[in-house]
Amino acid sequence: MPMNWIIKALAVSMAAIMPHASAQQGAYPNRPIRFLVPFPPGGSADGIARIIAQHMTQVMGQQWLVDNRPGADGVLAANIVIKAAPDGHTTFLGTNTPMSAAPALRKVPPYDPVKDFSALGMVGHVTFIVFVSPTVPARTLSELIDYARANPGKVNYGTGNAGSIVATAQFKSLAKLDITHSPYKGDAPATTDLMGGRLQFAIMAPIPALAQAQAGRLRMVAVLLPKRSSLAPDVPTIAEAGMPGVSISPWQGVFGPAGISRDIVARLSRDLNTVLSRPDVRDQIGKQGVEVQTSTAAELTNHTRDQYLAWAKVIRETGIPQE
Repeated sequence: MPMNWIIKALAVSMAAIMPHASAQQGAYPNRPIRFLVPFPPGGSADGIARIIAQHMTQVMGQQWLVDNRPGADGVLAANIVIKAAPDGHTTFLGTNTPMSAAPALRKVPPYDPVKDFSALGMVGHVTFIVFVSPTVPARTLSELIDYARANPGKVNYGTGNAGSIVATAQFKSLAKLDITHSPYKGDAPATTDLMGGRLQFAIMAPIPALAQAQAGRLRMVAVLLPKRSSLAPDVPTIAEAGMPGVSISPWQGVFGPAGISRDIVARLSRDLNTVLSRPDVRDQIGKQGVEVQTSTAAELTNHTRDQYLAWAKVIRETGIPQE
């Protein structure tokens, strides 16, 4: 067989093989997807991440692996994401803590929450509720404000996280209250002191205080959401209760490192919205205290920017110290 004929035959064979190999190499996703969570196992955010990971694994055909990296208000996990390859195989459950509070509470932000990440899609708004101690004779937000004004310097409020600190500082400023801040390491010890009367009120996530309120050991007078929460449908929003200026809204979204291609962003955003549109997923996440709200990648980018600016403004205007 002539040598030149053999060479031509090999060239044809390689041409047939190479497109297939190239397609296989470029297919996405082609390995498990790492899903970083900036909080320890066992909490609400971890539970939500595992719900999302389970269903994204089914939809995408590659396993989503939850990787808990708590520390430094989420900065530790966020920095891992920033340094990851922008190939869509590293994702991040970004909440208001690492994406709004951490950069706004530092004189030198550790990163830009918009430019250093690829926004993929909203998960939803965290249901923060104004809980009142049973020792306080207030059954509405306006009555709580009146009570605090009648007792300047004698009302103590608790906070268990950065979201509570900033939200309550804005509420305090808008209502022009003379009240005393008591910081806690989490909402659970604050809930205990609220029931015992050592605190008069607290703005907190629903777990664990919601169960105590449902049992009559605490009162709920407002929720910090655009609309009422399915967890407490009889409780008015803070705007309905007479404080429309509160702009701090705890939230969650899914991000990746900056520079992910448009095609992969579109795929991740579409699949995330598919998962979050499932009634069983919405129900499971709702029980963790988050009202599901889907979005496009662009809408999450805008939301991240708006909330960062809102948090920075509140911190600046209320005098919350920066590190």
